[in-house]
Amino acid sequence: MNKKFNLTEKTIIITGAAGLLGSEYSLGLSSAGANVVIADLDIKKCKILENKIKKKFNTDPISIKFDVTKPTSVENLVKKTMKKFGKIDVLVNNAILPESGKNKKIKFENYPLTLWNQIIDVNLTGMFLCCREVGKIMKKQKSGVIINISSIYGINGADQRIYANTGVIKSAVYSVTKAATINFSRYLATYWNRTGIRVNTLSLGGVEEDQDKIFKKNYVNKTILGRMAKKDEYVAALIFLASDASSYMTGSNLVIDGGWTAW
Repeated sequence: MNKKFNLTEKTIIITGAAGLLGSEYSLGLSSAGANVVIADLDIKKCKILENKIKKKFNTDPISIKFDVTKPTSVENLVKKTMKKFGKIDVLVNNAILPESGKNKKIKFENYPLTLWNQIIDVNLTGMFLCCREVGKIMKKQKSGVIINISSIYGINGADQRIYANTGVIKSAVYSVTKAATINFSRYLATYWNRTGIRVNTLSLGGVEEDQDKIFKKNYVNKTILGRMAKKDEYVAALIFLASDASSYMTGSNLVIDGGWTAW
């Protein structure tokens, strides 16, 4: 079974790789032997993570400054990856535009079109651009794995009650992009049928950070396991989807949510 999960010498692009979960994915995939391409706008964080991986694992990571919304930046990411490694085995579409500050408290009726379009551009259009460019390479290779990251809010409607008294209103656009991610993965899996390319979705529950205590309590009360996820608890699932352990899996949505969607 160890051979099934082994990612030695696999080239894996991770978008949004410098973020909270992206960093965990980069470290986890490196621990399984992969050479990770750490792609993010924050190149400083990328370099710090790259050095950490080099010290910890016997792999060859690289950092690439990358804007998921710009086609030329996506093309540059693919060109640099191919120049160094000559192949792309796995693409993890993890980049999102998080809502912060006052943007987390906007009512649907007042939601600005500019913000809607910005989030669509990153969460969804950026994923399309990455899949389009990497897909060209994988089709020539006749092999490859694409993993698109979604959320419980791509499956269930956002429960606004858990944000009570915090002032936060979970936006429609986040749910829309995450729901679209799931069916986009299905589309690509069927479109690239019998080409050697597998496409799956990984849908995640909430990760414990420094959230508001009221929100955290309400969230935990809705979760079968009675807690939020730790930031490293999705890594094993990602390794499974990226490796030959999931060789008979495509067009599927793997849900890891502590039982949130099972009620």
